[in-house]
Formats: sequence, structure tokens, C-alpha cells
Amino acid sequence: MSGMEQDARDLLKRVLITVSLGCLWLLVNSTFGLMFGWFFFEHFPKLGNYIFYGWFVVSLFFLIRYFIRIWSKKFKVD
Repeated sequence: MSGMEQDARDLLKRVLITVSLGCLWLLVNSTFGLMFGWFFFEHFPKLGNYIFYGWFVVSLFFLIRYFIRIWSKKFKVD
């Protein structure tokens, strides 16, 4: 058995999940937005821009909702 307490383990697990999912979300959105050119408009928005920004807003909403659900749980104190 490890010498780490359960509440410290839960805290580190939450921090790791939050940082890793946040970085993955940023990586995916920056890849699709910058590499495919959907982040910037040339003269007027195209269908790809609308799809990208729709995905961006919807995925950000669900990511924040997931983070709130993770961090609102009580720590297990034995």
C-alpha cells in the first residue's frame, strides 16, 4: 500500500484529469483551427468556420460542465 493519503490522491487525480483534458482540448482545437485554416476568416466566413466555431463552443461547454462535476464532488475522508 502506498503511503499517500486518500484525499491527496483524489486531489492529484483531479488535477491530472483537469490538466490533461484541458491540454487535449486545446491541442485538438488549435490543430483544426490553425492547420485547416478554420480559425481565421479570409473575406467572409465559410461553412468550415461555422462548423469549427460551433464545435468550439459546444465542446467548451461540455468540458467546463465536466470540470465542474469533477471538482464539486466531496473528497473521501476515511
